Amino acid sequence: MDPIHAIVIALVQGATELFPVSSLGHAVVLPALLGWHLDLNSQSFLPFLVMLHVGTALALLGFFWRDWLAILRGVFGLADAHSVAEARRVLVLIVIATIPVVIVGFALEHPLRRVFSTPLIAAAFLVVNGLLLLVGERLKRQTGNLRALSSLRPMDAFVIGLWQCLALIPGLSRSGVTILGGVLRGVDHEGAAHFSFLIATPVIVAAAVLEVPKLMHDTAAHGQTSLALICAVVAGLTALASTAFLMRWFRGHERQAMTPYALYCVIAGILSAGYLLLAA
Repeated sequence: MDPIHAIVIALVQGATELFPVSSLGHAVVLPALLGWHLDLNSQSFLPFLVMLHVGTALALLGFFWRDWLAILRGVFGLADAHSVAEARRVLVLIVIATIPVVIVGFALEHPLRRVFSTPLIAAAFLVVNGLLLLVGERLKRQTGNLRALSSLRPMDAFVIGLWQCLALIPGLSRSGVTILGGVLRGVDHEGAAHFSFLIATPVIVAAAVLEVPKLMHDTAAHGQTSLALICAVVAGLTALASTAFLMRWFRGHERQAMTPYALYCVIAGILSAGYLLLAA
């Protein structure tokens, strides 16, 4: 992979992984729009993307270090009784929300990627992603008073985990569908985003455990390992800035918080699909 192409993909991934606009969709569509000749089905491309996700995971760990430290202290009983109970409750919720995507990912991820990882289909699902966010914003108004993250229940976490499974389809945003799932369960945007970013970490780590060794042992991709590490740092720094921006955004824009990203996805998806059809 050309270094310039790789760094551009890292910048885009670092931003779009956390914005509700689908990083995987952009990774599939953008090279086609720019005329880059990348083999999206090569054995090294997915591990390369996972390396970028590792950078994102480290950024999330850095931003939410207090949450993870509290969870660790709770697991080992290194706090007062109330803090230990709350930390263990949050950990259980994270595990519950992670189980569905782990099961579905192991069973269906590769068939889904083969079917949906063409640029035109990914562009179409960007439109679907935008429409989902718009419909979710409308349905949110019918939920009444929104709850804080502290009121999240096991069933809420499980439903959010089911929503997360949709992100296995390129063009559907993991953060978008999980935030949407939280909001539709009555959680406010800030709390839903907070939980979405927390449950991203174990999913990304699990993907890294599976895919990064392939990059390290693939002789064809061996020369790309250093580039992948550099790009992971680029993606992580971009993700850190994106997280800080989004948490402030959701805190101050409870009403119609997802609308700008939904409109972007619809417009970008339609324009991309139109261009790809004309260029075919």
